Amino acid sequence: MKLATYKDGSRDGQLVVVSRDLTAAHYASGIATRLQQVLDDWNFLSPQLEDLATTLNHGKARHAFAFDPKLCMAPLPRAYQWADGSAYLNHVELVRKARGAEVPASFYEDPLMYQGGSDDLLGAREDIVCASEDFGIDFESEVAVITGDVPMGTEAGAALDGIRLLMLANDVSLRHLIPPELAKGFGFVQSKPATAFSPVAVTPDELGAAWQGGRVHLNLETQWNGKRVGLCDAGPEMTFHFGQLIAHLGKTRRVRAGSIIGSGTVSNKDWSRGYSCIAEKRAIETIESGAPKTDFMKFGDTVRIEMKGSDGASLFGAIEQRVAPLA
Repeated sequence: MKLATYKDGSRDGQLVVVSRDLTAAHYASGIATRLQQVLDDWNFLSPQLEDLATTLNHGKARHAFAFDPKLCMAPLPRAYQWADGSAYLNHVELVRKARGAEVPASFYEDPLMYQGGSDDLLGAREDIVCASEDFGIDFESEVAVITGDVPMGTEAGAALDGIRLLMLANDVSLRHLIPPELAKGFGFVQSKPATAFSPVAVTPDELGAAWQGGRVHLNLETQWNGKRVGLCDAGPEMTFHFGQLIAHLGKTRRVRAGSIIGSGTVSNKDWSRGYSCIAEKRAIETIESGAPKTDFMKFGDTVRIEMKGSDGASLFGAIEQRVAPLA
């Protein structure tokens, strides 16, 4: 099934069930009003939502209406946790190679992960608001999962059973703020503004055969100012699958229902596939010619992130954002 959260003037919005083809929707208020409620009581509430989704997909839902992504908040407008990994080691290799640094051997055995802000998550059509272009505004096209409760110490294989939903993410980075922050030795804060998510979140079964081994084996398309800059395969080059990322997060603590875990920037060794963040493009330019040529995003720039299934239809709806100055 596919779920979204519609704006209703509140912080947490109104849960809706969305048809498989993203054309129709139905309020889930007779079952649950918010997605977090469903995640907290998944075994009881999700079958009821599945029944509604089946009715909607068959065109028999009495109170269905046209689905409008512009009315969507993030599927979880605020979450108990947002932790982003860096599961595509090619991205790490490129960025470090561009500055003449080796990738430590431990990076191939132990995932990189940071704790992001989860109190203010953006809908797919909300602006990327920034105080200055000088901050080095960058998009990062990613896949993300939402979990149920996962006990502390759960092994990677079992952790896959804790995945409830999948989404796309734009984990915006302010590249020029990152080096001084990391130099403090305490990680990202100011350099990681609000993250945006796809209009809908989907259960793993909606991906069919593309969901294998905790990875999504489909292409993730990124457009910058209307031009395709990336068509990266999210599957085989994901060094750490989502079960491993969840297990990493839960090594010393419980992972609670409503936690969001990101894949990190989707990246491929084949440079002809393009890029999912500008930093990677700049790294390639530095490797090839000694200096980056591509600048970061400016006010008025747009980014579009989408993933299509084997039938060519959009799975999650598209993230479509514009960079806007802070008022």
